[in-house]
Amino acid sequence: MRYNLFASALKLLNSTKNHNLFVVNVRSLTGAAQTNDAVAPTTRPPPTESGNHEEEQRSLHIAVIGVPNVGKSTFINNTVNHRVCPTSAKVHTTRQSSTAILTTGQTQLVFYDTPGLVTQHEIRRHHLDQNFKSAYRHAIQHADIIAVVHDASNGWTRKELHPTVLDTLKAYSNLPSFLVLNKIDALKSKRLLLDLIKTLTNDTLKADKRGAQGAVSLTKEVRINKRESSWSHFSDVFLVSAVTGSGLHELQNYLVGQAKPRVWKYPADVRTDCSPEAQIVESVRARLLDYLPQEIPYNLKCELEYYSVEKNVIYTSVQVQCPTTRIERLICGEGNGKLRQITERVTSDLVEMFGQAVSLTISTVSKGIKKTAS
Repeated sequence: MRYNLFASALKLLNSTKNHNLFVVNVRSLTGAAQTNDAVAPTTRPPPTESGNHEEEQRSLHIAVIGVPNVGKSTFINNTVNHRVCPTSAKVHTTRQSSTAILTTGQTQLVFYDTPGLVTQHEIRRHHLDQNFKSAYRHAIQHADIIAVVHDASNGWTRKELHPTVLDTLKAYSNLPSFLVLNKIDALKSKRLLLDLIKTLTNDTLKADKRGAQGAVSLTKEVRINKRESSWSHFSDVFLVSAVTGSGLHELQNYLVGQAKPRVWKYPADVRTDCSPEAQIVESVRARLLDYLPQEIPYNLKCELEYYSVEKNVIYTSVQVQCPTTRIERLICGEGNGKLRQITERVTSDLVEMFGQAVSLTISTVSKGIKKTAS
């Protein structure tokens, strides 16, 4: 594994006033930016549609894994340049694997968004389905390459890969993998950046300063760690901002270069294999996670009541089943104010997701009493 870190980009890393961040792979280091875990528009042009010459088609299937709340869904949304996966600030927003598709030129990239890797204790705590742990395995079995997304902003965990991630990489060591360091604004120095890369790649990289204009290349060094907390078989390391999309264009180019000659699995105009109904329900549940405290939103059940498309307008209704009237009152707020606020936010998400007008109604029910906001 070789890295070339350009001196001009490294100078930007030391600037904290404009919060410049960076993306690293085997070729270069470029600017990026990071704020929070929400989707924001990127400045990249939309992907171009391809022709139907099957003999020229190429594709790559990417399983995106990582522990909860590292920004996997946001990473995928901005890489495909479209809101496909619901996001929130809480853990376990993604509860089942979903697919996001980017078709650019003659290449189709298929991303599998997977639930955060969890332990049995976390499944019980957050009321997760028992097949939660098997969802990522199914995605990896259909993938050509594994993308490990890691949160570089968490000072407690950024220096080691979680055991569930390492176990997964070992179980599927036959597949190539690359590391995506997300939320890089927390890294304030060049040394911290290089040390983090060195640590997470199992300390197999040794700085070797040479070349013109301060370029730095890294050569391999073998070392046995006392505690297994990193992976020595990553083919590439990227530092990106999943929120703004900065750095993702270069990563996208890398994936296009890895694509295999074969017929596309999906038509060029398809963004996801998830049904609109499922996307609507998951979008409501994701915003409930944002608006409700602690463990409350994990105890709610969302069900689609109605879905119809008329004259290019989506009309839909989702019911939120609450375990107690107290929780229902918490969701609705005074005069149903909070419920209306949640409905407006989800509607905005759905308009961005479907690219058309949406009329959404969210109702709550508890002990036979139903309240509605639209």
